[in-house]
Amino acid sequence: MPTSVLIADDSEFMRNLLREILEGEFEIVGEAENGVEAVDLYGEHAPDIVMMDIVMPIRNGIEATTEITDEHPDASIIMCTSVGQEEKMKAAVKAGAEGYITKPFQKPNVLEAINDVVPA
Repeated sequence: MPTSVLIADDSEFMRNLLREILEGEFEIVGEAENGVEAVDLYGEHAPDIVMMDIVMPIRNGIEATTEITDEHPDASIIMCTSVGQEEKMKAAVKAGAEGYITKPFQKPNVLEAINDVVPA
């Protein structure tokens, strides 16, 4: 069975880009535009991995990650961040993120980040 992925990013462009990179190799179980939707969709689908943007409206990626990992300690979350957000990355790792990728995404980096978190 393919690895299931939830994409959480407030940018439709970024969600589409990630979907294009992941389709074919992974099963996309949902897409969220904010942290609240990400938490809800995680509860609904329990995906193998979450691609979580840090900066999102309503509830940001760090808050959503905390909420998910509090309830599901084994959740695998990869943060998606812009260059220059090192402080936020530290907070995200503290919240339970297992890895991160930097925008702009390139397919090899995305796949490498996922393979680092999800055993083949």
